[in-house]
Amino acid sequence: MKKIILLTVISFTFILFTIIVDKSNVKADKTFKIIPEKVSYYKNEYKSRYSQFAKKNPNLPMEDVITRVNIGLDNKYYTHTKISQHLNKIYILVNKYTFLPDNYIPNNLEFLDSTYSREGMSLVKVAKVNFEKMYEAAKKDGIKIRVMSSYRDYLYQIKLYNKYKQEDGEENADKYSARPGFSEHQTGLCVDIDNGVLPYDSFEKSNSYKWMLDNSYKYGFIERYPRDKEDITGYIYEAWHYRYVGKKIAKYIHDYGITFDEYYVRFIEKN
Repeated sequence: MKKIILLTVISFTFILFTIIVDKSNVKADKTFKIIPEKVSYYKNEYKSRYSQFAKKNPNLPMEDVITRVNIGLDNKYYTHTKISQHLNKIYILVNKYTFLPDNYIPNNLEFLDSTYSREGMSLVKVAKVNFEKMYEAAKKDGIKIRVMSSYRDYLYQIKLYNKYKQEDGEENADKYSARPGFSEHQTGLCVDIDNGVLPYDSFEKSNSYKWMLDNSYKYGFIERYPRDKEDITGYIYEAWHYRYVGKKIAKYIHDYGITFDEYYVRFIEKN
């Protein structure tokens, strides 16, 4: 009799466990299947990639899993790369998975006056005009900002990247410098800035940096490589690096605390 009771208990426990496991799997499957209805940037062809990335990152919300896979972060940097779309548009994306042709020169490049920058700096006209407006607004608030690096062509980036690689090795250089063709500076839409006093890599210690965090988006600029976003951007935190994306996009990124990479795959790439 005891054996019968024991076997009954064991059987019941096994059945209960099976039901729980099955329900858990069904729930997971259902959650995954309704994603296309909830997330507009879901790509059915990436379904297996989403699943694999989700398993490796179980604490990430599924929306973030989709975003990161769409960026390419389930692959190693500089692998599975593709040419940048939207050339000569303010919402062009350049990162470690999207690159520019080596002969790409943006339209409407204009030199910045020495009032606003070091000698020889140039930007695409719309970025130049808005930087000048931002400069004047900062000046009224008693804040100094200055462009110390802007457009760089492909050949310049070769020299710069090779210099860093020789000094620090490829692995370390990749953390703070883009490989040729993968640099945002080649778009003519981004600037490295300082306050004319501190070195640019100490910019975050200045009042100018605080002003930029509060105001740059009003002029269409974003902090491109923010703190604590290194796993998304692929670069170390750079308080001095700003990218022009236009006021609408800049405001959204500022308000929601996301990166341009995230914004791009959610709102631009799918269109």
